[in-house]
Amino acid sequence: MILYAITDRRLSAGGDLLQQASTLLRAGVDWLQVREKDLPDRLLFDVLRILVLESRRFGTRILLNGRSDLASAAGAHGVHLPSDGLPTDSVRRAFPRPFLVVRSCHSEAEVMEASAAGADAVTLGPVYETPSKSPFGRPLGIERFAKICRKAPLPVLALGGVSAPRIGEVAAAGAGGVAAIRLFCGLSNPFLAIPALRALAEQGEKCP
Repeated sequence: MILYAITDRRLSAGGDLLQQASTLLRAGVDWLQVREKDLPDRLLFDVLRILVLESRRFGTRILLNGRSDLASAAGAHGVHLPSDGLPTDSVRRAFPRPFLVVRSCHSEAEVMEASAAGADAVTLGPVYETPSKSPFGRPLGIERFAKICRKAPLPVLALGGVSAPRIGEVAAAGAGGVAAIRLFCGLSNPFLAIPALRALAEQGEKCP
């Protein structure tokens, strides 16, 4: 199961993006999305370069939100396309595999469209109630989420309201991973908590 952390430097001490991202990387997340839309390109480029170099020790995949051109220039492993971002198929043609293309989705139709267009994975949500995702409508709920996971021909990562006690539930529902900001960035001790989150996911995957 993919543990997919999404940065938010406002949740780190002193707003230090690099420290937050580096800590998550070293603590054991599988994928790390740099999602700092207000930062200038050069600063994002420099941060990505540092993280990509550091990621070689841990096998973490570094993605950038929205900017496939900047991600590629910095040597990052992929891009995360927002639901209103560039077309998946256009990005895939410009950036062949192994460059990762991940898409934000909010419905079964969007998941299937992203898959057909060449996405490697999608985030799907909100699965649960969460204020940050209220503009996207009512939460899917775990039963509908599970139904979409069963139909989807690519990994579907749960997003929205996924707390530690719910990781086992989304894993049992067939999630290919969990994507979140606060679940990962709000940890007091990521080096202890992230292995514990992975253990919860593995327990859920074993459920019938």
